[in-house]
Amino acid sequence: IDYIYSPQIVLLFTMANFLAGIPFLNEVAEAVPSMDFEGQKLAEKLYQSVIVLFAVVGFFWSYYCEQFVQTIYILGAGVLLACLLVIPPWPMFMRHPLQWQKPSETAAKVAGTKKKEKRN
Repeated sequence: IDYIYSPQIVLLFTMANFLAGIPFLNEVAEAVPSMDFEGQKLAEKLYQSVIVLFAVVGFFWSYYCEQFVQTIYILGAGVLLACLLVIPPWPMFMRHPLQWQKPSETAAKVAGTKKKEKRN
């Protein structure tokens, strides 16, 4: 079967292979702390609140100035501010870490027997 690849797909695969070949990239990704579930919920509420607030203020300001472009500028500033507040893994987003359970011996044995069954 002959497949026809679009240039975008070829470029995407080329970039993915290039990035996968950079050895320190995985170390950087593992070093960055991640948000917990409550932090994700807080980030989403914060992002939405900032954008809605800036949209409402921008609308009324542009109505007052009689220039719609002011709404776009103010909303763009709100999006940038929201991104600065939400995208970095700030400590306020990591206040509720998950307590993972240690694997039990029976679960490890069951997993081991399933692997042995698949090999046969």
